[in-house]
Amino acid sequence: MKTPVFTGSAVAIVTPFQDRAVNYDQYGELIDWQIKEGTQAIITCGTTGEASTMNDKEHLDTVSYAVKRAAGRVPVIAGTGSNDTGHALELGQEACRLGADALLIVTPYYNKTTQHGLVKHYTYLADRLDKPIILYSVPSRTGLAYSLDTYKELAKHERIIGTKEASGNFSLIAQIRSHIGDDMLVWSGNCNETLPIMALGGLGVISVAANVIPAEMQAICKLFLEGNIKESEARFLRAIPLMDALFCEVNPVPVKTAMNLMGLCSGELRMPLCEMLPKNFDHLVSVMREYGLL
Repeated sequence: MKTPVFTGSAVAIVTPFQDRAVNYDQYGELIDWQIKEGTQAIITCGTTGEASTMNDKEHLDTVSYAVKRAAGRVPVIAGTGSNDTGHALELGQEACRLGADALLIVTPYYNKTTQHGLVKHYTYLADRLDKPIILYSVPSRTGLAYSLDTYKELAKHERIIGTKEASGNFSLIAQIRSHIGDDMLVWSGNCNETLPIMALGGLGVISVAANVIPAEMQAICKLFLEGNIKESEARFLRAIPLMDALFCEVNPVPVKTAMNLMGLCSGELRMPLCEMLPKNFDHLVSVMREYGLL
């Protein structure tokens, strides 16, 4: 069995910006609040963190800051994926040097690759990095997903411990659990799929919604893992409208908008991301009020 970096809810944390620069004061406050609310790990510089708009210095400075601010209270997992294997290696090596506890590495995008290429890509990285690696499947963004055979092959590597599954392919997730078991740990990559994936043996979620309801996301996971399925289910179903509203436009536009409304951060986005359409903004506000966040 591979050793999990965390169980429960980890936040795919936003990166606060002010006049296009990272606002580290707000970032530090968010990290402290997340830990206080029970979040089990901080995922920095992922999709929700807008890493695709960061240059390498910003990216690594943000990882370094997160590691120092968390100060060992919870694991910090750094997003270091790239569609260039060499670039992914450079980012991963630096993130390891800066003290990240693990790496989240998305499938190559745009140029993509074959399943054989995925095995070569991740094996090349895992052979040269010294921290646990969590794979990341999000074909809606990358156009590329893992096959079961690819998961089987990658599970053989001691440093590849699991996957963040945001494919929505529950048949594949069931096959992973059936054929590979705890040699390929699974975390949900979509908030509104957390309970179904945990029902298949998933260990929790890497969550966008945790940016606004961290304690609730952790409670949903903890209750389920402790066997209190009914209470977990009730709280999960109550949160579904909010989870869905946070994805009514491309992530992280709605969640940053929600955080701005809650006074948690400025909500500033980097283009090409932009402000929400009025009808979607009104819907988000309505759902937040119904949930009790406003």
